[in-house]
Amino acid sequence: MSENRRVVVTGLGAITPLGNTVAETWSGLKNGKNGIAPITLFDAEKFKAKLAAEVKNFDPKDYLEVNDILRTDRYAQFAIAAAQQAVDESGIEGTVIPERFAVIFGTGIGGIGTFETEHIKFLERGPRRVSPLFVPMMIGNMAAGMIAIRHDCRGSAMPAVTACASGSNAIGEAMRLVRHGYADAVITGGTEAPITPMAGAGFVNMQALSTSEDPDAASLPFDKRRSGFVIGEGATALVLEEYEHAKARGAKIYGEICGYGSTCDAYHITAPHPEARGGTQAMLDAMGEAGYSKQDVVYVNAHGTGTPMNDVIETLAIKKALGEENARKAFVSSTKSMTGHMLGAAGAIEALACLMALNEGVIPPTIHLMQPDEQCDLNYVPNAAVQANITLALSNSLGFGGHNACLDFRKV
Repeated sequence: MSENRRVVVTGLGAITPLGNTVAETWSGLKNGKNGIAPITLFDAEKFKAKLAAEVKNFDPKDYLEVNDILRTDRYAQFAIAAAQQAVDESGIEGTVIPERFAVIFGTGIGGIGTFETEHIKFLERGPRRVSPLFVPMMIGNMAAGMIAIRHDCRGSAMPAVTACASGSNAIGEAMRLVRHGYADAVITGGTEAPITPMAGAGFVNMQALSTSEDPDAASLPFDKRRSGFVIGEGATALVLEEYEHAKARGAKIYGEICGYGSTCDAYHITAPHPEARGGTQAMLDAMGEAGYSKQDVVYVNAHGTGTPMNDVIETLAIKKALGEENARKAFVSSTKSMTGHMLGAAGAIEALACLMALNEGVIPPTIHLMQPDEQCDLNYVPNAAVQANITLALSNSLGFGGHNACLDFRKV
């Protein structure tokens, strides 16, 4: 296998709380649109957390036949739709032999909506009423499998399941497939549809969710008032392609994915390591691959969940990785202030934000940052986008289980 081939992004697709296209999503991100609102997907009256970042006006019939919709969980529908957009834009189909075309698509929870629906049937009506499609609709590999079937991808087809780092790990592992010669193109990204009664109850009972009922005071990364994340849903897809292959066919290139770090804190199932050792190392590994220098103008799309501990520890990781002086020069923002936390899809939409920031020279803001925390003392681009000709964009993702992933992007 050839080593260290360059890997570029030639297609993007998005189904998100800010819009059901890349253009709508990016417009929302750079204009500080808040995608958070009261929950409509179930009756949240008895729940402490009543807000979510839901996908709006999504019609699966735009992408799937009716029979396929009935056999597919919402998380997979989002993934199929985003992947179709990315593939269509890239023009990749028909240019890669199927055995060299792969899929790696992340999800943290998979078909939890299906699980809950079928479990209610089981309890109320007995085992014979459980759908024969229960298992294939529920399992976390099915988004990747259905994308592969749809686009005749006969190379690797698998999920990445690393909680909130799933989307970033999927993209990073997809990059390695292309870089090291195992594939010429990969459909990758992340998807999640976790706005369900059981998921909501579980997250709120572990005190992870914001219980604010004000959409403008709920997802508050790096703000002193922050008290938890707001759950979100959706999918973002990327087509990764070997650079020479993309150039030869005249493909549009959004940017190069030039660095990837993947580590584990090996410390605690939910809490980050107090010295930020895993997050720091993931950033250092990715920056080393990307050829980071102190002359780089850096944007960090932070994991930035708005939980009290995450934001302080991630700030520490950024300082340790970049050095105190360069960390203060960097632009840092959390787009979760607008999208909520899309869990397994978070890393993918945040990769999109990095690529678009590089292309347009616009840094999306951290909205609703009104009362800065003294322990979070970097430039978090508060409340309004800024223009900057960045040369390196980093996307951080930190997940339960201690998983850390960092993706680095440059212009080509």
